[in-house]
Amino acid sequence: MDAPDLSTLTDDQYSDLLTSQVHPKYRDQDVWDLLTSPEHIERTRAVLTNMHQRTANTLRRKKSEREAFEQECRAGGAAGKAAWFESRPAYEDSRRRTAAFHQKVQQAISDIGKIQKRQNRSTAHEASNAARETLRQLSVGIQRHQARHAKSGTIADQEDYELWQLLDRLTVPLGPGQEPTSLRTMLDFYWTDVEPATAADDARADAERTMRQSPAGRSAQYAGVPRARHVGNDKPLN
Repeated sequence: MDAPDLSTLTDDQYSDLLTSQVHPKYRDQDVWDLLTSPEHIERTRAVLTNMHQRTANTLRRKKSEREAFEQECRAGGAAGKAAWFESRPAYEDSRRRTAAFHQKVQQAISDIGKIQKRQNRSTAHEASNAARETLRQLSVGIQRHQARHAKSGTIADQEDYELWQLLDRLTVPLGPGQEPTSLRTMLDFYWTDVEPATAADDARADAERTMRQSPAGRSAQYAGVPRARHVGNDKPLN
């Protein structure tokens, strides 16, 4: 099955598509991945929740109808008893199929919950890394500011001292035990005063390596340069 454009589907179409993907055995992985992608997982969860509620209501309604029918059959004597037993197989088959689908929807909701947790952890991890990198850059800037003052020998203002003290007062969690570690300690032992390499930096480095390996970049002793010949010397070139 080709993965559809979910944004163009009506609620009924979305529900029909999701119904075909409820049972794990019959799921199309590409379609399921699309339904559970970050862009659509909230809608998928909402549709499944409504589906689960509808099947629960159906089971309760059929049970109530069956109990009412039983009372009618009891009042009908032998004919009512016959009607009761005659209708029983169809009722039980319908109840089993509805209950099985209800359980599969419940399992699908559980699967959705696990996927959302993984997505949330991944998003939180990316956000945490971005925040940590921003904090590193800020700390490096403060450290450079303090170093320039020390090198120039100028008298710092009170605001400067308060800024530099932040490196000792603010901490970040570090290691398996998440021990609070000051920003200055992080600068001394873990954070380097360099900017992270970018894709452009990597491309530039590859280009420079290629240039160094080209013939124009080799030493003359490897470039096939012939030895000089003296005038009047008939000795062939080596």
